[in-house]
Amino acid sequence: MTPEQWRQIEHLYNLACDRGEGVLANADPELRRKVQEMLAQKSAGGMLDQAAFDLMTDASRARMAAGSTLGPYRIEGLLGRGGMGEVYRAHDPRLRRDVAIKISAAEISERFEREARAVAALNHPNICQIYDVGPNYLVMELIEGESPRGPMGVDEVLRIARQIASALGAAHEKGIVHRDLKPDNIKIKSDGVVKVLDFGLAKRNRDPEEAITAGPATATMSKTEAGIIVGTVGYMAPEQALGKEGVDKRADIWAFGVLLYRLLTGRALFTGESPGEILAKVIRDEPDLSAVPAELQPLLNKCLEKDPKNRLRDIGDMELLLQPAGRAAILPAGGARQWAWMASTVVLLLALAMVAFIHFHENPEPAIRTLVAAPEGTTIVQDFAISPDGRYLVMAAEVHGTRQLWLRPLNASQPQPMPNTEDALHPFWSPDSRNVGFFAQGKLKRVAVSGGPAQSICDAANGRGGSWSRDGVIVFSPDVKGISIQRVAAAGGVPADVTRTKGDQEDPVFLPDGRNFLYLALGGPAEQSGLFVSSLDGTANRRILADLSGAVFASPARGERTGHLLFIRENTLMAAPFDAGTAQFVGDTFPVAQGVSVSVAHAAASVSDGGILVFRNGPQASQVNQIGWYDRHGNFLGPVGAPGAVFDPAISPDERSVAFFRQTSRGSDIWVRDLIRGTETALTNDSLSNQTPFWSPEGDRIVFTSQLSSLYQKAAHGSGQEEVLFSSSLPTYPSQWSTGGYIVFFQIGSKTERDIWVLPTKGEPASRKATPFLTTEADEFMGQLSPNGHWMAFTSDRSGRREVYVRPFPSGQGEWTISVAGGQAPRWSHDGKELFYEAADGKITAVSVKREASSEGNPSFEAGAPVALFDAHLVHTGIDTLFQYDVAADGRFLIDQVLGTASPPLLTLVTNWTYGLNK
Repeated sequence: MTPEQWRQIEHLYNLACDRGEGVLANADPELRRKVQEMLAQKSAGGMLDQAAFDLMTDASRARMAAGSTLGPYRIEGLLGRGGMGEVYRAHDPRLRRDVAIKISAAEISERFEREARAVAALNHPNICQIYDVGPNYLVMELIEGESPRGPMGVDEVLRIARQIASALGAAHEKGIVHRDLKPDNIKIKSDGVVKVLDFGLAKRNRDPEEAITAGPATATMSKTEAGIIVGTVGYMAPEQALGKEGVDKRADIWAFGVLLYRLLTGRALFTGESPGEILAKVIRDEPDLSAVPAELQPLLNKCLEKDPKNRLRDIGDMELLLQPAGRAAILPAGGARQWAWMASTVVLLLALAMVAFIHFHENPEPAIRTLVAAPEGTTIVQDFAISPDGRYLVMAAEVHGTRQLWLRPLNASQPQPMPNTEDALHPFWSPDSRNVGFFAQGKLKRVAVSGGPAQSICDAANGRGGSWSRDGVIVFSPDVKGISIQRVAAAGGVPADVTRTKGDQEDPVFLPDGRNFLYLALGGPAEQSGLFVSSLDGTANRRILADLSGAVFASPARGERTGHLLFIRENTLMAAPFDAGTAQFVGDTFPVAQGVSVSVAHAAASVSDGGILVFRNGPQASQVNQIGWYDRHGNFLGPVGAPGAVFDPAISPDERSVAFFRQTSRGSDIWVRDLIRGTETALTNDSLSNQTPFWSPEGDRIVFTSQLSSLYQKAAHGSGQEEVLFSSSLPTYPSQWSTGGYIVFFQIGSKTERDIWVLPTKGEPASRKATPFLTTEADEFMGQLSPNGHWMAFTSDRSGRREVYVRPFPSGQGEWTISVAGGQAPRWSHDGKELFYEAADGKITAVSVKREASSEGNPSFEAGAPVALFDAHLVHTGIDTLFQYDVAADGRFLIDQVLGTASPPLLTLVTNWTYGLNK
């Protein structure tokens, strides 16, 4: 066959792998027969005809010249070749970003499907992200950076090693082993973030279809690769080199030790004139670690034990072996793995004693870094703050689906929940460290550390940060567009405006004089955005930084006259000498820590008066979700897309697509997944807070909220511009686009809690005005109109807990309670004969509609007894403004379910953080 025919065969083969053999119906008979033979070989697990594959690969390479296209991607050049294939730099014009595309050179799709499953399950800042999967290619994050080689200093090696360990720990928690860890698979970006690449040799220990099979001298991933020892000589563990069965995460730990040796010394640990000689030394010789600094020898010794039974069992335990060097400790959260921390108890107590000694005696001891784990079962650490006296750390953490404040005395081993702080956001301390301020249920509140009920200070819809002065004044941001930073007495009262900057303001922080404060301005003109300083009387108001980051002020260290301003710049925690009296910078800015996560523009750092600094490592959320289909009995029918930070699934009217939003460290965007082709398209790509997608009845448009305050619509296929449907200064969320042409939404009112509104989308433009449907002192939200448009189901807390109710539409006169013992998030069946909701115990519950009559003046509705269907394990974001399930016409459920946590969120605590700074 000619090269042109092979190009056609390749194209048909890829289509058939992607869509099924039906695409071959109209193909040339000779070509169809060849493709069918190849499909049969693939199905049987055999190798493709090598000559055919070589020709196909040559044809592919010819097409991959700069300027050519692969699907929607424009090829820009070759990045490199390896045993697994070629990697190209490409551009995605839809999302306006550069990507890396890996094209198979070993087989058409089996290995890439396995790699996609492995990598897609790992949502971690130190792991190369996968974007898209084609029939014989992967589209991945383009990592601009260099591979580390060494020799390097101990501090730099530890900075890199901790990020690699974090990535491996997340993979190992998922049962995924890399098996080819080496410098070439590590990249260091310009901002210092480390990325682990190429999980192409990874395997899932929990997947029996991909378990290692081994003969006397081979270790293979599948029967299509018999005779290959998987890995790279020089970095293989002895059991890997011997081809033994059951190679697990301890092989990665061995490679981690070899890698550290290379970074520290700049030399290979095992050398030889041939791969066979190197493998023999790996199996036979004890590693010579005399060139390794003494403080790191215990770690490398434990990583490089020949017998895996004696090797370091978990990569996260590396910190314990660094303790003699005084570099780090882990403060355990307790729970199921308490046994793992027993050995570190003495070291932990010594570290805590040192913290207390440094703080209370103010001796100029070196800084000590300590990793602090969130409570067991935490999925999100929304915010945190260390007390001014340095004795306590408070976290707003979501634990097992419930968000509240958790208090951790630094001389205790575990945090404890603070009663009466449910739904808490953005905690901040009183100057005497006796009380914590926070936002919940539309109020600014305070609670004593010693216990007792929480007290409401004033109304504050969805607050975005506060600060408490020594004079008993609190400044805070109510997170309502156009409303300035406000002030109120800590004892309670009516808030008053302070600032006059245009746009949104948040994260106020008092300076020591209690009169001036810092705040972040967003959303206005460029010259009016950034970090500002203002005063309580509003007379002083000027910008001091153009960076879009909140900031905290660190008081001067002992013997110093100048403090520091800490803020975030490109995921790096920065510090600059700052005179609080004049509110002026008095020195150069310098980095404190890299890879610090942010939540929108929040500073993600806190500091005590005595110099204890706390900041967040890695992502804000460790929760991993999976959207998938379930039947009425809760049986899993299949996934929709890859696991990750995905929320709020919505089924299109023709049930061929699903819309959802994906959260990243930069914000959230709306995505649409084609269920037939298995592809995904970003509907928005500005990384603002784009959430809550709902389809129009015709399926041609999608409504969503942007920046949590305005309703937009956009064509479902992604083209064209977004159109504003409803703009407000109040937090606004859609909950449905009904078959009758109404967009149902709810707002957090300026004087009430959430209220339900409707926006007509049909008729004359003048008639398309939003009107309130239900506005009371109670919290009413998640409205859903019935298919016939006669009934509005909704959630309300008017009874003291959330229940589901039904009212006639549009009159709203009359009401029936649907749920029993708690419920929320109602959804109608497509025929309107059933109403579903999430019960308080987490179960999807069904209620039959036994009788309805919507006559004017005498409406009647009769519902059956609730029937629990199954426990959905629905995702909860803490704010509960989102639907995490939808219902198909045939009764299947589309569920966004929590799979678990990739790794517990970690905070870094640094005592005496200014030690060693240039004076």
